[in-house]
Amino acid sequence: MSIVIVGGHDRMVCQYKKICKKYNCKAKVFTQMSADLKKQLGSPDLFVLFTNTVSHKMVKCALDEAKRTRARVVRSHSSSGAALSEILENCHKS
Repeated sequence: MSIVIVGGHDRMVCQYKKICKKYNCKAKVFTQMSADLKKQLGSPDLFVLFTNTVSHKMVKCALDEAKRTRARVVRSHSSSGAALSEILENCHKS
């Protein structure tokens, strides 16, 4: 399963990737808006949006790509490792 995480904290990027690896997921993490973000997102199975720490512009970009690729989108207000673990746990159940 491939995942794109949009938002979160810069200092948590390594932890996000470790958590995803624990669930056998490949992850890309974007905490900052880059000029060619749309091209970098790709077509993952799941978009995780940490809504508390992300700009509206990044959310719109991610949602547009999710709609185009028909990927699942999960939003979380909290950008903690525990929140990500819970999201991945729920995705593996369904």
